[in-house]
Amino acid sequence: MVAIVDSINLRPKGLGVRHVQTLLLFMAMLLAYSMRVNISMAIVDMTNEKNDTYFDWSYSIQSMILSSFFWGYVVLQIPGGILARRFGGKMLITISVSVNSLISLLMPILAQAGGWQMVIVCRTLQGLTQAFIFPSMHHLVSQWVPLEEKGTLITIIYAGAQLGIALQLIAAGFLAEAWGWQAIFYTDGALGLIWTIVYLFIGASGPEDSKCISDEESLYIRTSLGRVEEPKVLKTPWSKILLCLPFWAAVVGHCGQNWGFFTLMTEMPTYMAKVLGMNLKQNGELSSLPYLAMYALSFPMGIMTDVIVRKKWLSVSNTRKLSNTIGLWGPAVALIGLSYIPEGNMTLAVVMLTVSVGVNAGQYTGYMLVLNDLAPNFSANLMGVSNFFANIISIVAPLVCGVIIQDETDPGEWRKVFFLASAVYFFTNLFFILFATSERQSWNEDENNDIETKEQEIQEK
Repeated sequence: MVAIVDSINLRPKGLGVRHVQTLLLFMAMLLAYSMRVNISMAIVDMTNEKNDTYFDWSYSIQSMILSSFFWGYVVLQIPGGILARRFGGKMLITISVSVNSLISLLMPILAQAGGWQMVIVCRTLQGLTQAFIFPSMHHLVSQWVPLEEKGTLITIIYAGAQLGIALQLIAAGFLAEAWGWQAIFYTDGALGLIWTIVYLFIGASGPEDSKCISDEESLYIRTSLGRVEEPKVLKTPWSKILLCLPFWAAVVGHCGQNWGFFTLMTEMPTYMAKVLGMNLKQNGELSSLPYLAMYALSFPMGIMTDVIVRKKWLSVSNTRKLSNTIGLWGPAVALIGLSYIPEGNMTLAVVMLTVSVGVNAGQYTGYMLVLNDLAPNFSANLMGVSNFFANIISIVAPLVCGVIIQDETDPGEWRKVFFLASAVYFFTNLFFILFATSERQSWNEDENNDIETKEQEIQEK
């Protein structure tokens, strides 16, 4: 409590380097998710036989392409957390965005040369390097974001993902109509390389590494985070992490979130094209509405949680549970409603899809903050493990949709997909409510994990 009071008194006025880093990380999330989802829109036009250049891919092949990103994505999640703690987040996030950008630039050429097999290889490679995004982002957040500003600044950073999806869906339709589906990949690749150049010059792994930050702001951040002294090098307590039930409750919540979210993210353009009968331009504009809603709602959700904690209306743990419940049970109800919408009622279908994704903003201040609350010193490791399991779900969800949906134009088959997603949302959040907590774990700063202390003791002996 003393540290918090002291850091509030030390807080510099106006904007600082931490806000510049927040903007850069926000843009990294925006671009990473743009490149993650661009295939969802591009594949609609890539398989359109009315185009001069198109591919005759079955729906099962398309499902494999849509899920192939996550084949690579899950592999490096846990190593990504370890590497982020060892080398800092800057190097890994730079590698991730730059490699994804280069692959996006080459995708049109490689697709025509190697067919769907080469597209799967490219998407798998993009997934491998994007595996660094969340572990490195969580590590950077733990180094840059003061406790008093956590709800707001973390929300700004992670909400970049939803804005990236929304802008991609909007832009893809216009780009494809004007210059063909190839322009979708060229645009993403060029913007990603521009970000990489900027970040190499002004990005930093923490205030201690920044050449631009003032001593005043650096002291404020380090005091707020309890890092006034030289940071200790702690050995990762893997056995204690793996036996921590609140951690697994957050992982389960993460898995439920990914099932519903990635089902909608990968399949929504196809649903709108085949069931609602929208052309590509309409599809992009209306598919973007749910993610714009999620982006817009993430800010009041972040501010709301900061206010609730500051006013002590609820404990931190219960505040996280409230947010997660809004984020998972809200979409569960909306998807059930979507399942019973009469055929042909396009407006109501879009409204329900918008609600189902929009209120999902609660996840940012739910399980995601629990992963940071439990053990800030090991937040990258916790996120790496959680993302590993959650993104196995991201692989499975599109493939299950491919099995359920034999006729893409049959609303009854889509209804089964929506019911399944609702059930997953409900039961995973129930587990989160029962077993999650935001209480700092004793092993976060366990002296037994202090490598430097052990080395000193050996030298003294």
